[in-house]
Amino acid sequence: MDSEITRYRIKGRAAASNHAGRFERHQVAAVDDGWTRDEDLPMLRTVTRTEVPRKMISYNRAPDLPFDRSINPYRGCEHGCVYCFARPSHAYLGLSPGLDFETRLIARPNAPEVLKRDLAVKTYRVAPIAIGTNTDPYQPIEKEHGIMRGCLEVLADAGHPVAIVTKGSLIERDIDILGPMARRGLVRVGISVTTLDPELCRLMEPRAPAPQRRMVMIRRLAEAGIPVRVMASPMIPALTDPELEAILAAGRKAGARFASWIMLRLPREVSPLVQEWLARHYPDRADRIMARLREMHGGKPYDARWHRRMRGEGPYAEIIAQRFNLAVKRLRLDREAPPMRCDLFRPPKVQGAQLSLF
Repeated sequence: MDSEITRYRIKGRAAASNHAGRFERHQVAAVDDGWTRDEDLPMLRTVTRTEVPRKMISYNRAPDLPFDRSINPYRGCEHGCVYCFARPSHAYLGLSPGLDFETRLIARPNAPEVLKRDLAVKTYRVAPIAIGTNTDPYQPIEKEHGIMRGCLEVLADAGHPVAIVTKGSLIERDIDILGPMARRGLVRVGISVTTLDPELCRLMEPRAPAPQRRMVMIRRLAEAGIPVRVMASPMIPALTDPELEAILAAGRKAGARFASWIMLRLPREVSPLVQEWLARHYPDRADRIMARLREMHGGKPYDARWHRRMRGEGPYAEIIAQRFNLAVKRLRLDREAPPMRCDLFRPPKVQGAQLSLF
């Protein structure tokens, strides 16, 4: 439904609409009858509900991803990044990938217990688990719920490797767990940095930490001996891609040891949301940005084919890739991260399970 834009003030949100997801049969359009003024409207607040998952580990067979399993402590993300490719997943809940994605969140408080059961299954075969690949595990509500910390405690106790992607400064709270895990070769962290411009960041990622705050995160994690990757992601043509080298250099100075980049992706409902955002904030270059994306995706805003969706194709994509390769070589960020250890894994003991003889 789209009614939130006339029922509430939406200051501090990236999305400006709340269209129903692709599975809904009806759209509801709000009409301004002129009787209500913006200053009379209540602020749109974040609402968090809970769910009890049956399993925590999700598996994928995508050939262009470096992991085959992941966990998500939360659904939806209050950081509200307008470009987030996870927005379409909210449609599976009967919610909008627009404002609902950043304001109607789902927490999974028993996730650590369910994760422990998943790892204790006799047929389980260890491989690195990715966290933060869909929604950010260190978004603001983690401070209240502590679900991510509970999951980390389970993984640390089991000696299980984990790769984390985040923008959230709350990760610093868990350095006491991540540091010892890093010394055992069990953890890597990627910090996503889209821009170094605080004003652009505020418009595009309204509730995520500012760019300089993320550099502090990189420094503090690196000082604790945790391998950190600076992720220049996503690069937006004609908007953030001029900053590519500066982002990598700032990350390297802060202590990052590795780097990566991804081009802006516009799957399903993300495309109209981003185009709406561009028309509102950058009307002078909106057409140019979309033209570049279509050049890289065969005339479409997005091409979901394996090995093409992350980077695109054509001259513009090749130029960005060449610039990245030259920059990481100059900054000595072109090393591959060593594989995380899987030989330390010991299945956790679940209460009520049969006792071991040895």
